[in-house]
Amino acid sequence: MKRFRVKPDQRLNLDDFDPSDTSAFDGGKKECAEINLGIQQRIGELQELLYAEHKQRVLVVLQGMDTSGKDGTVRHVMNDCSLQGVRVVSFKKPTESELEHDYLWRVHSQVPSNGEIAVFNRSHYEDVLVVRVHSDFGDKHWKKRFRQINDFERMLAETGTTILKFFLHISRDEQRERLETRIQDPTKRWKFQHGDLDERKLWKDYMHAYEEALSETSTDCAPYEPGKSEIKRRFTVEHLFRTGRPNGFRVTVHLKRRDKSVGAATVNIQVRPGLRDGFPE
Repeated sequence: MKRFRVKPDQRLNLDDFDPSDTSAFDGGKKECAEINLGIQQRIGELQELLYAEHKQRVLVVLQGMDTSGKDGTVRHVMNDCSLQGVRVVSFKKPTESELEHDYLWRVHSQVPSNGEIAVFNRSHYEDVLVVRVHSDFGDKHWKKRFRQINDFERMLAETGTTILKFFLHISRDEQRERLETRIQDPTKRWKFQHGDLDERKLWKDYMHAYEEALSETSTDCAPYEPGKSEIKRRFTVEHLFRTGRPNGFRVTVHLKRRDKSVGAATVNIQVRPGLRDGFPE
């Protein structure tokens, strides 16, 4: 796992990370799933001890493009945890009341308390990602925000919070397939929003924003490293969670492999007439 860590002051290029890479684990899908079950159970045991001790805190940050699997990661990694000691928070468009304060105000009020695990499904990084892509502020503005985020996370770390941050990385082609699947599957169609297509057109802008944000916020108290593919993405998150790695930001690639080594079958999606035009290549 160490080879994927982005060192402080290292300039990240997401093109160097293959979303389909499965080298973090040598086994197949079945073997990985079996190991995951054991890790999930151990995470559940540790979460119970964390809650009982009531002295330490854990903050898990999940960031990624639409369809990158944030919800699925929460379900699988926290599967054996008690809801009594776990809280999931999703930061969406700020309310009028939140806009009356600094951008970290609403975030600080949601950090974990003693004995608690808080999972940020999207986080304060939205304010240097989505906001950046849709604004005209210059580099000086974003440099200031990166410094403020680093100071904020350092304060949390120094006062007893272990921070685990993950960027769930998928390819543009994989996102396209996932969006098409959402439309075709009645049970998932509710997740699709037409705004997703507008955001997809800004893919290059988002990748640039992610590269700079993750490079600027990979510090000694919060480094950042990637993991691998769909089933192995869960393995990476669960492994780093269980082993209590230092505060960090990790890129976890999400694209499923279509070869026998991970037991994933090829899926051919039939696109309805006119739909393909809605998905930028």
